[in-house]
Amino acid sequence: MRRSILALALLAATPAAAHDFWIQPAQFRLDRPGSTKLTLQVGHGAEHQRSQIRAGRITRFGAIAPDGGERNLRAALHIGDDSDAAFGLTGEGAHVLVLETDDHAQSHLPASRYNAYLAEEGLTPVALARTQADRTGAEGSETYRRAAKAIIQVGQGSDQGQATRPFGLPLEIVPERSPYALPRAAKLPVRVLLHGRPLPGALVKLTDLDHDASPVGTSRTDAEGRAVFPLPGSGLWQLNVVWSEPRPEGAETEYETTFSSLAFGFR
Repeated sequence: MRRSILALALLAATPAAAHDFWIQPAQFRLDRPGSTKLTLQVGHGAEHQRSQIRAGRITRFGAIAPDGGERNLRAALHIGDDSDAAFGLTGEGAHVLVLETDDHAQSHLPASRYNAYLAEEGLTPVALARTQADRTGAEGSETYRRAAKAIIQVGQGSDQGQATRPFGLPLEIVPERSPYALPRAAKLPVRVLLHGRPLPGALVKLTDLDHDASPVGTSRTDAEGRAVFPLPGSGLWQLNVVWSEPRPEGAETEYETTFSSLAFGFR
């Protein structure tokens, strides 16, 4: 029954709409230390909506302060209310919100839908493996999890060190410069890490969250896991990346997939 419900839910939406996920603070910039709220969002364009994820699936939800201390915010979660969490931020500078889910969710898609999803998310190694195994006409299955970060700037503090740190997520987008420390029209360099190591060949997308029907830019990571984007101007922005790894033979699904995002904004 659980598998049937998951399959029907995913068949009702496009693959990307079913998988895009990010943290949406009510404010990405606070004039001074204080309280704010957030929601968890999924999809894009016509499929954009509040996430219905169960709080029990969220295994890590924390706020890293400019001094490096991480505060566990799981008790602040109240999924489905007016907001999904409300919390306070102290200390001026860049604060990073970090969220990770378990890997208990599954996706089972018919061949045509799965092949289109692989092309859209740039999962070339999986597409190649299916071609070599003569499985392009077979159903695609994966167990998946989500990893998300958001950077909030508090006050005029210049401490941006946490914005450029990795935090041990299974798949993570790490800015090499904080977007809040760069001048407009600069380049924003990021690095994608898979289990803490640079990931080459991943497709990173940049999306304007105010006009999110399609990304405004894409870039493949180089041999050192790096990608570069023009720094966006005013507005709310999300970088996201997806990666799949083969599961052991005989497992219920073929791949373990992680969807990772980084959100930031200039208002």
